[in-house]
Amino acid sequence: MTPIRHGRNRSAALASATCALLVTGTVLTGCAEDPNEGTNGVGRLPAAKIQAKTRAAAESAGAVRVHGNVVSGGRTYALDMRLKDDGGTGSVTTKGATFRLLRVGEQLFVMADAEFWSHGSGQGESGASDAAAASKLSGKFVKVPQGDPSYRKFTGFTDKAVLLDGLLTLHGTLATDGHDEQAGVRTIRVTGDKGSGGTLEVSLEGRPYPLRLERAGGAGTLTFSAWGQDFALKEPDKSETVDYGKQLPAS
Repeated sequence: MTPIRHGRNRSAALASATCALLVTGTVLTGCAEDPNEGTNGVGRLPAAKIQAKTRAAAESAGAVRVHGNVVSGGRTYALDMRLKDDGGTGSVTTKGATFRLLRVGEQLFVMADAEFWSHGSGQGESGASDAAAASKLSGKFVKVPQGDPSYRKFTGFTDKAVLLDGLLTLHGTLATDGHDEQAGVRTIRVTGDKGSGGTLEVSLEGRPYPLRLERAGGAGTLTFSAWGQDFALKEPDKSETVDYGKQLPAS
């Protein structure tokens, strides 16, 4: 999502024009527009304090939506997750495969198509068996055993505290880099090492929530929205659920 600058530019131009009309041979002082006027005030703080307040606001929020791309371990993940303290729900796409995640408390479920579950299956009798099993899992909420290696990996996408802690980190020397807008909300931009360590857009309206993040090293761009907006979480019906046992098939 591209930040919107036009509104602020027009406001700044109008303020400058007004100042010019008031000039009558004398240079006026204090006429420039204050980009922090009418805001929550964090734009006047040093970058490190802005980041600290942003983290505190994010941690205390009851819920959030995270949307965008994350590059990790050489793989790109497209996320669209809604998270809160006791779970989360949404979708993850990687290498053309999309799967849905749902966590309610400690119970984690994955829903995907047969191709996702049969990925890596062999040929011959074993491959046919795997394909048959995969077809039974397709379109169902498959319960992920807590002892399965996939549990920790999948849970990370649904854990608000873990995900935000890993994402909301700027590397290097912090600095502010001007004001902007994100989805119509005024923001202050904070960078790490002039942008090479990441760039964070922080709301200047209401609580100083993070609204947009460009991760260091081109490792993805994410937007954050629906801060504090609660949503329902419940385990799927038994008719929609498959309990595969102690370990999921390789996928």
